[in-house]
Amino acid sequence: MSSTEPPEARIVAAVPPARPVRVGAGEKLRTTSLPGLTLNVRTRPPVVSGLPPAVFLHGLGGCSQNWSPLMERLADRLDIEAPDLPGFGDSPPPDDGDYSISGHARAVIRHLDASGRTPVHLAGNSMGGTIAIRVAAVRPDLVRSLTLVSPALPERRPQRTAVPTGLLAIPGATRLFSRATRDWDAERRTRELLALTYGDPGQVTQEDFALAVEEYERRLALPYFWDALARSARGLVDSYALGGQHSLWRQAERVLAPTLLVYGMRDQLVSFRMARRASATFRDSRLLTLLDAGHVAMMEYPGAVARGMRELLDDVEGRDADGRAVGLRHEQEATDGRDSRKIRGVPVPGADGSGAARG
Repeated sequence: MSSTEPPEARIVAAVPPARPVRVGAGEKLRTTSLPGLTLNVRTRPPVVSGLPPAVFLHGLGGCSQNWSPLMERLADRLDIEAPDLPGFGDSPPPDDGDYSISGHARAVIRHLDASGRTPVHLAGNSMGGTIAIRVAAVRPDLVRSLTLVSPALPERRPQRTAVPTGLLAIPGATRLFSRATRDWDAERRTRELLALTYGDPGQVTQEDFALAVEEYERRLALPYFWDALARSARGLVDSYALGGQHSLWRQAERVLAPTLLVYGMRDQLVSFRMARRASATFRDSRLLTLLDAGHVAMMEYPGAVARGMRELLDDVEGRDADGRAVGLRHEQEATDGRDSRKIRGVPVPGADGSGAARG
């Protein structure tokens, strides 16, 4: 069983009006409302207009702030949105109380359909990666490329350090944990979080640590924090038991979009040994291995992840350019008197996102 952040490793979930969520320099927040669903969306205005759209999805217990370092480094290539998933960050719980992976995926799909920005370059970390896989599998029209940072896919033999997160799915577990740790202050909880999710927690500056503690305190004050966490953990674990076409590995096989897989060799929650299986499963994949990274490589090594994504974007844009060139050539041939029915039947190399060498 793969996992995401356990209870002692939380970055936390939505905020009362008296304590607004932190907005980094150059970032903006907006609220998007759909029937039964309200999402807080973090954006960073692109360097120039007309850049391709992107959407980044955080993991269990995380929030849109997890993507801020990467958003800053890609502002010259992408027009990025990072929503807080329902019940996390600054987004309230969904009206239907559905925290399953399918429920989260439906929320993302509804947001994408309403945005008018598709197809997008979709990225996800941990549980957000699982959600992104489901979105890409069931709605390929919405996804131009896929970047997965330590995606939470089912493992036959979970790491021992990942087991506590799975236990969150047991009814009443979060209540017992909150009682057992009621004497822990936010500083201790934050240190436990960093020790679990970072390859080297010593990289975190004192300023960033203080901000993380402040955010933890804010989220612990939310009345639905533990409920959203527990139900989402249960939804993740339940998704591992699905078979047939709903199996996460089967859905990974169906993904058409070019895919970048990012794994850290010090990840205590998603085993690095899953990288080989994932690379062989996604039909058009490339693999980025970070030797010293933990579970949240986009926070720990945003420069390395940004370089990997730039290479992916170059690949996708190159395919698009080749497709346009082939299309123009075929159009010219048609006007020269060739059989247009045959021309329309010629496949465009790479148009379906398949056939690239696997990394």
